[in-house]
Amino acid sequence: MMEQRYQTLKEFYPYYLTEHLHPTCRALHYAGTTLLLAVVGAAVYFGNAKLLLLLPVVGYAFAWIGHFVFEKNRPATFKYPLFSLASDFIMSYHFYTGQIDKKIEEAKQIILK
Repeated sequence: MMEQRYQTLKEFYPYYLTEHLHPTCRALHYAGTTLLLAVVGAAVYFGNAKLLLLLPVVGYAFAWIGHFVFEKNRPATFKYPLFSLASDFIMSYHFYTGQIDKKIEEAKQIILK
């Protein structure tokens, strides 16, 4: 069977959500994304570009712990770095706006049919 290759973010996002079904994995993503935005804000506020060196740590450490420890899968960022980055922000937006459970159920219907 050939592996699915995603060509657009719209196609990829449902897959991304099904790779984040464990609530602790998602919570770690939200924490990492929120900290990433805080680091960018702090770098701008304090005029300290060196703070941006923390971005890979906060951006990936939380997510990878979530995947390897809780989700028990390989982060999609290894195959789809840009789609994964964008999807992480979209997933966080859906969480903070109360839409995440609905979006996950929709994704399951598309991907896990």
